[in-house]
This record gives sequence, structure tokens and C-alpha cells, in this order.
Amino acid sequence: MQVGGQIGIKSHNNQVDHVLPPQSTIESKYFDDDGRPKRTGTVLTTSAHIITAVIGSGVLSLAWAIAQLGWIGGPCVMLMFAFVNYYSASLMADCYRSSHGNRNYTYMDAVRSNLGGVRVKICGLFQYLNLFGIAIGYTIATSISMMAIHRSNCFHKSGRKKPCHTSGNPYMIMFGVIEIFLSQIPGLDQLWWLSIVAAIMSFTYSTIGLGFAIVKIAESGTVKGSLTGISVGSVTQTEKIWRSFQAIGNIAFSYCYSFILIEIQDTIKSPPPSEATVMKRVNLISSIITTSFYMLCGCIGYAAVGDLAPGNLLTGFAFYDPFWLLDIANIAVVIHLLGAYQVYCQPIFSFIEKLASKHYPQSRFITREINLQIPGFQPCYKINLFRLVWRTVFVFVTTIVAMLVPLFNDVLGILGALIFWPLVVYFPIEMHIAQRKIPKWSTKWVCSQLLSVFCLMISIVAGVGSVAGVTLDLKAFQPFKIIY
Repeated sequence: MQVGGQIGIKSHNNQVDHVLPPQSTIESKYFDDDGRPKRTGTVLTTSAHIITAVIGSGVLSLAWAIAQLGWIGGPCVMLMFAFVNYYSASLMADCYRSSHGNRNYTYMDAVRSNLGGVRVKICGLFQYLNLFGIAIGYTIATSISMMAIHRSNCFHKSGRKKPCHTSGNPYMIMFGVIEIFLSQIPGLDQLWWLSIVAAIMSFTYSTIGLGFAIVKIAESGTVKGSLTGISVGSVTQTEKIWRSFQAIGNIAFSYCYSFILIEIQDTIKSPPPSEATVMKRVNLISSIITTSFYMLCGCIGYAAVGDLAPGNLLTGFAFYDPFWLLDIANIAVVIHLLGAYQVYCQPIFSFIEKLASKHYPQSRFITREINLQIPGFQPCYKINLFRLVWRTVFVFVTTIVAMLVPLFNDVLGILGALIFWPLVVYFPIEMHIAQRKIPKWSTKWVCSQLLSVFCLMISIVAGVGSVAGVTLDLKAFQPFKIIY
């Protein structure tokens, strides 16, 4: 922050603690151009954040999604979303700095800088509602993986003679308790190690799922599936339509990360090269890796299981043996989702804490930090009471809501439909138009608007299908009762 030609160093409550001379050695060594501590993010750590966010539990539902759309529609929809997300992420990368060179620290800051007005609040509403929904979805997904571990071991001991049902509530509570501790990590830039571990885990369970599918194809000697997906007869005509729409929403959700791209980009160390250049390189690497994995896991999973592919390839028991390898895969899912939860929730944590500091700058409960010396660790860990209470309450609420509404595939579909058009397409395109001052009705403007309208229609279709799926599933639904 510039203060009278000098750099003001911000404290937790965004107040200026002290100032440094413009060309200070301390500034160049320890602080960036905005007075904040030096960012240290690299292509590796930034890619880890994105892969942790993108290659999530959604990859395990892709075989089910392709089963609804078939060999023609499934891969085509996946490639389409891969292109759209890569294109929009590249546009977003240019929005990190304003035309004056100032940084935008969050998605909302980028919208405020380029568009302004009521669209800033609309963007914030969509972004943080979506991140809250993802936290709920990941809590559900983790409990399903934990239950799958219990069930596979039970099947192994009983020779599959027992139903081996178990409740998901204890596992959701366990996940919530762990997340309460992880949520006390102050910011996204300090989560790089957790993102790297989570990214490795995502490759682990995706590779195991892929291996299971390949072995099953080799054993049967046949490639299952059809050109148009699950046939009418196995499901009704209406269910076929709704499930196809829901599958589109699931695929859309599995690619989305533009809504946390600015927050991730804010961890990249200062130029040269520019943050946008690094981010575009990361986008390309991440898009190639995720699309390759998605095509492999989705298509080979469908080829192995066919039209009756489960909603979650590792927990729907499309595969049983070897049970210990299935357990390893589901443990990897759990570890990955522990990290992914944090990557998605840190922007919410940061937003609320900055808002509280802005409105109550004199409150010691909000601004005071207590030094806690942990033996063997340097420097001291700083405990902020507001952060401790607020983040604990957030995790508690997401856990309770997940226990109330444990509908994994439906949650994925609704989230994909809700966020895809506004956050992944509309805002990036509108900011690009405003930033580059693209003339109205020019060829580029028209093409951009056509892409936006096309994606809006896809979001509506996916949303309708997901809501229909929820309506059907709610008929057999009981709150606080997730049993597999």
C-alpha cells in the first residue's frame, strides 16, 4: 500500500504498522511492491493448487456421466468443457493486475476493478455460495470413501455374504474435526505443502481406478458401453433426459477452478516473468494433465463397467478385488479431499476476516494475535481468536448440512450448473472485453457473446437435470441418514 511515496506494511487488520523507504533493501528482499511479504509461488506450487482443486472427487463420477451420454456425447462434452475452462482461465490470468498495475487479490477485486457496480456483489454471492457448497460436497464425498473402506473390508471377511451397511455420520464428524485443525492455517500461500500432498493423492486414486478398469477390460475381453449411453428400458425416457442433463453438470463441475484462480495467482512470486505469464503456463499444464486423466478415467471406466457405471467408481463397488488396493485408493481420496477442502475454503475465510477487520478495526477479539511457541518449530504460531472461532463454526455448519443432505452426485450437478456460466464464462469474458476495450458488435465481441449465451444454455440444462435428480432422490431420503 502506498503511503506518501513510501510502502506501508499491513498488519492482520489491514492497518499500516510501519513504513519503509521506496528503495529499501528490506522492501526488495522481504516485501513485494504492494508492501506484503514476498510471494514465493512457482509453477510447481501453483499447478499443485490447481490440480488439487480440479482433479477432485469429480473424476470418479465421470464414468457415470459418460454412461448417461454415451461414447459420442461423453468425450465431446468433456473436450468442450476443457477448452472453455482453459480459455476462460487464460482471460482471468490477465485480470490479476489492473490497467494501472495494481494487484487484485480476489475474484471480487478483479470484478470491482474491471466492471464495478452491482456485478461485484453478484460475483461475490455466486463465488462464496459455490465455495460453501463445495465444502459440503467434499464432506459427503469423504464420508462415502471412508464407508467404502469399511464395506470392502467387511465384504472380504464375510465373502460378500453380508450387506455390510454402515452410517456415514461418524465419518463426516471425523472429517470435520480434522478440518477444524487444518483451517487454522492462516492463508492459501502457506498451504503449498498440503496441496502438493493432495495433488499426489489425486493422481494415486485416479491411477488405481484406471488400473482397475484396464484389468476388468482385459479379464472380460470386451469393451462395454454404447454410442448413446444408457438405453431407455433400463431407465424411463424422462429419467434418461434428466440424467443426461445432470451428467453435463457433473462434467462442468469437474473442470471448474476459475472462481479461485485470482486467489491462487496471488501466491505467485513477483515478476519477471509476469504473474499472468506464469499463470497461463500453469493453466496449459494443468489443462493438459486434467483432460488426459479425465478422458482416461472416464472412458476406460465406462468401457469396463458399461451403462450401469456407479456414481463413484471407487465406492460404488464396480470393483472389489484386491480389496487392499481399493482401500489405498479410498484413503488417497480422503487425504486429497482434506487438502482440496482448504484450497476452496481459504478464500471464504480470508473474505470474512478482512470484512470483520474493516468494520471493527478496534476490536481486540478480531485483530489481536497471540504468539504460541511450539517446541521444534520456528517462528511462533500466531493464534487469532476470531479466526479460531469463525473457521470452527464454518466447518461445523458445513458438516451439519452435509449430514442433512447426503446426495453426492446431485450436489455435484447442481454446483456445476450454478457456477459454470457466471463464474467460469460470463465474468471472465466481460472483464476481458472491458479491459481490452473491445468495441461492441465487433467480430470478437459477437463471438464472445455467442460463447457466453451458449454456455448459459448449458448451465440451465444442467441445472434442470440436477434439480430433477434431487427431486427423485429426496423421495427415499431421510435427514442425518446416509447409509451404504
